[in-house]
Amino acid sequence: MNLTLDDIRIDIQRSVQQALKEDIHDGDITAQLIDNDKVDSAEVITREDCVVCGTEWVNETFRQLGGIEKVQWHVTDGQEVKANTTLFSLTGNTRSILTGERTALNFLQLLSGIATKAKAYARLVEGTDIKILDTRKTIPGLRTAQKYAVACGGCHNHRIGLFDAFLIKENHIAACGGISFAIKKARAIAPGKLVEVETETLDELKQALAGGADVVMLDNFSADMLAEAGKLEKKAQYELSGNITSELIKEFKGASIDFISSGDLTKNCRATDLSMRIL
Repeated sequence: MNLTLDDIRIDIQRSVQQALKEDIHDGDITAQLIDNDKVDSAEVITREDCVVCGTEWVNETFRQLGGIEKVQWHVTDGQEVKANTTLFSLTGNTRSILTGERTALNFLQLLSGIATKAKAYARLVEGTDIKILDTRKTIPGLRTAQKYAVACGGCHNHRIGLFDAFLIKENHIAACGGISFAIKKARAIAPGKLVEVETETLDELKQALAGGADVVMLDNFSADMLAEAGKLEKKAQYELSGNITSELIKEFKGASIDFISSGDLTKNCRATDLSMRIL
């Protein structure tokens, strides 16, 4: 299930509070150049095509600062826009506008960049039943924000953390003494949780299927290995993973797989170019 804003309201408040604290510390000394009672309006535009994401982080930034009379959005999260589109306008205390500018835009540019990349990935599997998934390769403290941005771009969330699903990887298997034993122990620990097993060979895939895994991760499987996997009785969903690129997705999207996961969605972040202008 993809994260929604309602799922992460508390995280938004926390992350904005921390971001403002690290930027302002004991006071914005440059903003003190401006009369305390001065009021202005400003607008933020995007300098490039993008998928917008991060509206609530902007709202929360100016809510916590105070002094802003109105933030008016002209777009919504998940909306595709062209370069030079005005994203939002605001009116209020000039000091508050300028103090909050960088924090607000940092969130908006990062999350819009992720959503834009996610949209490009989602388009690669249009017309198929394959879902592109994110991973836990996120910026510390911003995981839920980044995963929300992935969903805004049309891709899907893998497990949120270590608590909501099992992902039994190579080192877990080695420490547990085998795939079958690891799956049995997972079922005993948390019977209602999804159990996924990472496999690197066809033999490991067969063991995971025999053990009753819900999802089997096919890590760095070649085209030939995928073809052999397709001949097996499919008792679980398949997730392709490992050095996933857009070219690889194009090559494998016709295979018998349900998910493709890529850390590129969140770990290689390119922010969208935004600009605020006082009117």
